[in-house]
Amino acid sequence: MASHVVGYPRMGPKRELKFALESFWDGKSSAEDLQKVAADLRSSIWKQMSDDGIKFIPSNTFSCYDQVLDTTAMLGAVPPRYGWNGGEIGFDVYFSMARGNASVPAMEMTKWFDTNYHYIVPELGPEVNFSYASHKAVIEYKEAKDLGVDTVPVLVGPVSYLLLSKPAKGVEKSFSLLSLIDKILPIYEEVMAELKAAGATWIQFDEPKLVMDLGAHELQAFTHAYSALEASLSGLNVLVETYFADVPAEAYKTLTALKGVTGFGFDLVRGSKTLDLIKGGFPSGKYLFAGVVDGRNIWANDLASSLSVLSALEGIVGKDKLVVSTSCSLLHTAVDLVNEPKLDKEIKSWLAFAAQKVVEVNALAKALCGQKDEAFFSENAAAQASRKSSPRVTNEAVQQAAAALKGSDHRRSSNVSARLDAQQKKLNLPILPTTTIGSFPQTLELRRVRREYKAKKVSEEDYVEAIKKEINKVVKLQEELDIDVLVHGEPERNDMVEYFGEQLSGFAFTANGWVQSYGSRCVKPPIIYGDVSRPKAMTVFWSSLAQSMTKRPMKGMLTGPVTILNWSFVRNDQPRFETCYQIALAIKDEVEDLEKAGITVIQIDEAALREGLPLRKSEHDFYLNWAVHSFRITNCGVEDSTQIHTHMCYSHFNDIIHSIIDMDADVITIENSRSDEKLLSVFREGVKYGAGIGPGVYDIHSPRIPSEEEIADRVEKMLAVLETNILWVNPDCGLKTRKYAEVKPALSNMVAAAKRLRTKFASSH
Repeated sequence: MASHVVGYPRMGPKRELKFALESFWDGKSSAEDLQKVAADLRSSIWKQMSDDGIKFIPSNTFSCYDQVLDTTAMLGAVPPRYGWNGGEIGFDVYFSMARGNASVPAMEMTKWFDTNYHYIVPELGPEVNFSYASHKAVIEYKEAKDLGVDTVPVLVGPVSYLLLSKPAKGVEKSFSLLSLIDKILPIYEEVMAELKAAGATWIQFDEPKLVMDLGAHELQAFTHAYSALEASLSGLNVLVETYFADVPAEAYKTLTALKGVTGFGFDLVRGSKTLDLIKGGFPSGKYLFAGVVDGRNIWANDLASSLSVLSALEGIVGKDKLVVSTSCSLLHTAVDLVNEPKLDKEIKSWLAFAAQKVVEVNALAKALCGQKDEAFFSENAAAQASRKSSPRVTNEAVQQAAAALKGSDHRRSSNVSARLDAQQKKLNLPILPTTTIGSFPQTLELRRVRREYKAKKVSEEDYVEAIKKEINKVVKLQEELDIDVLVHGEPERNDMVEYFGEQLSGFAFTANGWVQSYGSRCVKPPIIYGDVSRPKAMTVFWSSLAQSMTKRPMKGMLTGPVTILNWSFVRNDQPRFETCYQIALAIKDEVEDLEKAGITVIQIDEAALREGLPLRKSEHDFYLNWAVHSFRITNCGVEDSTQIHTHMCYSHFNDIIHSIIDMDADVITIENSRSDEKLLSVFREGVKYGAGIGPGVYDIHSPRIPSEEEIADRVEKMLAVLETNILWVNPDCGLKTRKYAEVKPALSNMVAAAKRLRTKFASSH
């Protein structure tokens, strides 16, 4: 009985790759130094899987930035602006595409399906001359072979690659990316030939696009591509891997009929309906790679339950054709529980990070062929039972309160225009009011104080004093700049989710549970293991303190329930929406306490609302209904005169604009400075929006300081489609990552632009 892993995290157990990359980018180390760290990480991963008994070990899943960018390099599809003149693509061109350089911008980055990982989007058009320009897949296969490990080279499949691309600048938007298929297949053929020559016997094509809603011509492209590759694939065993959702019935038919393919991989964790398709018919003589170990979450596998699924599949495909696998690459989980010495023992027994999942895969494979590790299985059963019965997981009162929410609708008592009138009487704001999104720069000094307080090197009094001083500085600065609605700058916060999770019950935190988000950037998601409640007020102390320093309105700053949910590892023993309702009730308590403390403007950020949208259209409404409902629950009890803001990070809003309106916030600020036109086109097309809106007037992700003219010009463009009385003027995101030397002049220009336009309107009325 064989075992397989779809892919593995590449950052290293202690983020070794992150530090090596940043050192190389800063010019502090050489390309050779970076190559060495990368090679050491790869070889340790291969050795570990080999020692754990995995038969099908992936290679070429390691990347110094992103696997889709690696494919772009392999195909020589380098946009002309990077000045590449052929030859093997090196780090200079590769990292310029990923990060931009002094003279040209980076390629676009976007979410990899519905994960928090981002890939670099290929830019293609009819003019691209593809050529075999990166031999990485072959080099890494040989590297593993030299270490005595025979691997399965993994490539992003040709059809998914094209469907994940976008037309390059200047290419018609209607250009069919799939029309390039016959131009890229010859390069895939060259790669196959080299891999065969190097001794490879299996190859894996990742074709995750097969789980999406595809049309007939897109499915036809798969049939065409694999028929065309059939001759060059002979002599190789080919696995086509899918993940993240069920494969729809039509796609399943197309996939299992592909020519030259030996095995098919399915996500049986998120794709429970795929099991029915397999039971309804699976091609005889083909391998089934059954993804029963979850690659997206950190819970230990229920081995007994997986074993019964596998036994049923064995009856369908036969003993020698069933391979136990992960549901997708383990890239989306933390690396190794060994690095969590401080994690609570009981909670730790419920978890499995990537290293532990590899062991689970092998244990299941061995159990299927009669070599069951009884001790391992009974330990697992005990942990599963303890998790089900632990009093730490269940809180009756929370369960009842959340259950009571389901049937009813939660809305504020008046409509938005009545509320805006009541708020204006209280706040007395000018037209085009100015504000910022919440955070101010986090200086090294500030981070040091927080770190030392956490390590108990600084007393609570000294810590509070230091934070108080910082808040005072931020309040004074905003008053000097003459901003209308102030923020306290969030100096006491580490991360917008972690900060709240640490104060809610039902959350656990790791020391090294890092997951790659993009490039060298990693996130450390909290773990939601039990019912969520709020033992005591979380932000009221700091917000009231800040409000006491100024006569202007001070925003209370909270992270919304959907964002806390989407940026955490969520419990898998109840539906996600139930957990979200629990978080919403906890945030509702906080909102009401802020209001009681005299905070009249409260911002509840839902940066990740769009991110949780399911991959299939048929599931969108259900998700959007409970996500929007969760947001409304948080603030349905406040007075008309309390102004509720929300902020959303860059996402394609146009398709969910009606859900955004349904959130019924008083003011929404949107990160849109990189995509002005796309966002504003919604309103141009006649969508009526009566609440306040602040489309970001400048991009905080760039150190560039926009001029007053530029900002005024941008606001005027917005006014062409939005009413003067609803428009707010603000940066497009928090300022935490910027320096004060950039923030002060940028905000100063922003306020000046707003005042210039107010004067202009006053004189024309």
